[in-house]
Amino acid sequence: MTRAAEPSPITVPKPAPAFVVGAFPRRRLLVLAASVLAGFLLTVVWSAEFVDQTIGDNVADTLLGHHAKGTPIAGTMAGIAFALASGVAGTFTACNIAVFGALAPMVGRRSKRDRLVQALRPLGWLSVGMISVSATYGAVVGLVGTHMPQFQTTKTMDVWTPRLIQAMVVFGIIGVTLICLGLSALGIIPDPLARLSAKHPNAPLVVMGALIGGFLVGRPFALFRQMFRDAAESHNPLYGAAAFSLQSLGNIVILSVLFLAVVLLAGNRLQGWLAAKPGRASGMVAAPLLTAGVFTVLYWNVRILGSRDLIWYPLAPWT
Repeated sequence: MTRAAEPSPITVPKPAPAFVVGAFPRRRLLVLAASVLAGFLLTVVWSAEFVDQTIGDNVADTLLGHHAKGTPIAGTMAGIAFALASGVAGTFTACNIAVFGALAPMVGRRSKRDRLVQALRPLGWLSVGMISVSATYGAVVGLVGTHMPQFQTTKTMDVWTPRLIQAMVVFGIIGVTLICLGLSALGIIPDPLARLSAKHPNAPLVVMGALIGGFLVGRPFALFRQMFRDAAESHNPLYGAAAFSLQSLGNIVILSVLFLAVVLLAGNRLQGWLAAKPGRASGMVAAPLLTAGVFTVLYWNVRILGSRDLIWYPLAPWT
């Protein structure tokens, strides 16, 4: 009596660290519409005061053990601690969440140890892009000092300040980039990183890290401005680079821990669910990128026009 051959285990190919998976969801227009709607609704209900003050300030105060805004930054070590704490306080931005949502399909179906090692690689490449931008900008701040646009608050035409214009331009570029990556993940437009990814598979992660680092170029967060001024007044490019790098790293600490927890606890089930229908991975990558991109463009460009009474924009009462 011959013994029946045992079925071979299901294997999932090792995902390439790119955001265009290749198999697209059948209802990609529905994914697009739902993501655009979600991004728009976020701009309607988003309260900067609640996120920056109620959440951000309280987190920074807890980590530092004193009132962050009311205490001068005294010395290099205090500045380093402040940079990291204020970075953690600014964790939950839409772009951060989008990046880590897009990372999820990259986790393979392996042992916990192998999944952990595999998950650390994209985090490492993400940090390369992020620190490249934030450290460079911090060094420039240390060299140039308080003459940079982010210090200029004089209004032109009683509406615009150089700081606000810089924020609108920077976040507008970041938002459009996220939208393009989301559309390419759905196969609606060609992948803008296709050639670069073919030569350097980790390039998309470096690009996403650079976008996170770019937050500091436009960020108006009050705690960040406090750190910004300290770095500028130090006239020390090395200190500026270190402080800005730690600010960026602080931005992703909590989400990195959550990402690694998902990898360890649900990595196999997640990959099994994605493998059942290959288009799911594309949808899972595209949806957070599109939602964050639409939110960023509308919030930092269109909603600001509404706040200056130049156009009408719907807002929730608590905003």
